[in-house]
Amino acid sequence: MAFPDGLTSELATFHDRAARSRFVARRFAPYLTESVLDVGCFEAPLREVLRGVRYFGVDMAGAPDLRLDLDTGERLPFDDGSWRTVICIEVLEHLDHLHHVFDELVRVSREHIVVSLPNCWRDARRPLGLGRGHFAHYGLPLEPPRDRHKWFFSYTQARDFVHGKAGAHRLDVVELFGTEMHRDAVRRGLRRLRYPGARYFNRYVQTLWAVLKKPA
Repeated sequence: MAFPDGLTSELATFHDRAARSRFVARRFAPYLTESVLDVGCFEAPLREVLRGVRYFGVDMAGAPDLRLDLDTGERLPFDDGSWRTVICIEVLEHLDHLHHVFDELVRVSREHIVVSLPNCWRDARRPLGLGRGHFAHYGLPLEPPRDRHKWFFSYTQARDFVHGKAGAHRLDVVELFGTEMHRDAVRRGLRRLRYPGARYFNRYVQTLWAVLKKPA
């Protein structure tokens, strides 16, 4: 669905990591060829999905090909342009050194960078408005959580970040769109009327996806 101000969304519902990986493999298939570096792969489900591709996953937990703490502020252990495509799906928001890691994704890619960022406002909107409840990845648990977000931003802030980084690195923005969960079409239409453009995206769109390309 395209909006007048250039915001675009697609319907996609992920009940688990495997479903999200299948979406990634299908939706971004034209870019996932030859060689793929998966930064923050966790259990690396794409390893079994991408056939005929040199796949390599890095993470600090799960089942990566290389166990690596992404939040040290150090360079990724790969040469410039080592991988045709570098993907980083639902990872950057967990890192203190988000900006540095984004720059590293660009450095080690040869052609494409595929990233996704969550819309934190979406999950926080209702409990904040009601004054009760909680939302994932934030709060103050008794023990330090393993899976925690370090950043809190809206869909449009994520969009502006990606555009800004693309400009700084002279990258082409090949695709940039949001995904929202499958909902009744009438309800979605009424919500769009009540909250037009960016307001709708900040309230209801779950994830921002971007494909960036290095100039030839």
